[in-house]
Amino acid sequence: MLRNNDAAGLLKMFIRELPSPLFTVEYLPAFITLVEKISKIKLQLQALHLLIMLLPEANRDTAKAFLQFLKKVVANEGKNKMNLWNVSMIVAPNLFIYKGKRANQQEMQAAATTAHIVRLLIRYQDILWTVPSFLISQVRKMNEAAMNNNKRQLMFDKGVRKLLRRKTMERERPERLEVSITFPPYLQSDIPEGVIRVYAPLHSKISMAIQLNSQTKAKDILARFHCENSRGSSQNMGGQIQSLHEIGGNIGQHCLDPDTYMLDVYHANPQAEWVIKPKAS
Repeated sequence: MLRNNDAAGLLKMFIRELPSPLFTVEYLPAFITLVEKISKIKLQLQALHLLIMLLPEANRDTAKAFLQFLKKVVANEGKNKMNLWNVSMIVAPNLFIYKGKRANQQEMQAAATTAHIVRLLIRYQDILWTVPSFLISQVRKMNEAAMNNNKRQLMFDKGVRKLLRRKTMERERPERLEVSITFPPYLQSDIPEGVIRVYAPLHSKISMAIQLNSQTKAKDILARFHCENSRGSSQNMGGQIQSLHEIGGNIGQHCLDPDTYMLDVYHANPQAEWVIKPKAS
C-alpha cells in the first residue's frame, strides 16, 4: 500500500532527477542572486516575475503545476501539519541542487535563500504566472510601430504609385460636380463606443454584442455565453477550457485572464476581435 510519505518521496525524486533543473542551468544562479542582492520583497517579486517569463514553456508549465500542488498541501495544514515554512524547507533542496563541497555556514545560507524563493513562488504564484502588464504594453507599441511602418512602405508600392498618378490626372481634368451621400444611422454597421462583439464558434449562440462598463471582466463575458453551467471564469467543453481571447489590432493573440477589466483592454486595442475558444495547453 502506498503511503503519503512514499508518494512525497517519489515526487521529490522525480523533481531532483530531471535531466536538467526545472529552473534551467542557465537561470538557476539568477534565482539565487536576486534574493542575495535584492532586499525588498516587491523588487524580488518583480525579478522573479521576469525570470519565470524567461523559462522554456515546458519548464514553466511543470513548475506551475508543481507549485499549485504545493499550495494545496499548505492549504491543508490543519490535517497534514505542513505549513508554508515546512514545505519550502523540504522542497527547496530538490529544486535548487548545488554540486561541489560547501562549508556548513554556506550550506545553511543557501538553504535559507532557496527556501525563501520557494515560499515566494508558492505564495505569489497567481501573480508570477501572469504576463506583466508593462510587457503587454510594450508588445502593443511594437506592433503599432510595425503597422505604421508597413503603411508607409505601401505608399511606395507600384500599385499605389499608379493610383496616385491616376488621381493626379483626374485632378487636371475639368471639375465635376461631386455628390456626397450619407447613409442613415440604421444602415451604418459601426458598433457603438464601448460595445464589443464577441464570437464563440463552439457555442450554440456564436455571436453577441456586449456593452462594457468599468466593472466588466472577462469572466463576466464568459458567463453571459454559458450562464446555465458556468462556474466563474471558464467552462469545460469536451475536456477543453474555454477562455476569452483578444485577437488582432495591436496584439497578435492574447488569452485574457478571467479577472481582466475589459474596458481597459478595449481602450488599449479598439480594433481587436474577441473570440471565446479553447485555451491553449
